[in-house]
Amino acid sequence: MLVTFSCPAYADITMFGDVALQLLKMMGHSGTVPSALSAEDVLPALERLEAAVAVKERSAEPEGDDDDDPPVSISHRALPLIELLKAAAKAECSVMWDSNA
Repeated sequence: MLVTFSCPAYADITMFGDVALQLLKMMGHSGTVPSALSAEDVLPALERLEAAVAVKERSAEPEGDDDDDPPVSISHRALPLIELLKAAAKAECSVMWDSNA
């Protein structure tokens, strides 16, 4: 499953479903897809997401995979959504997301 986040103030962002659900829960949302945040709920959700990402980064332990590629941290995965939420907060617009299953 893919989840696409959209708002009038920023380009659409598509993520893998498991990552999107994790980020939604970090924002304090139930993880329901499709759903939305009203304009007044965007800034509190952004603040919760940034705080949760910071906590995850401080407590992250390096993963010992045999893969050549290093794992992608949650802060890197969250960055596009954080930028979208910042743009939505600045423009005072709602944010919606839907599944592209």
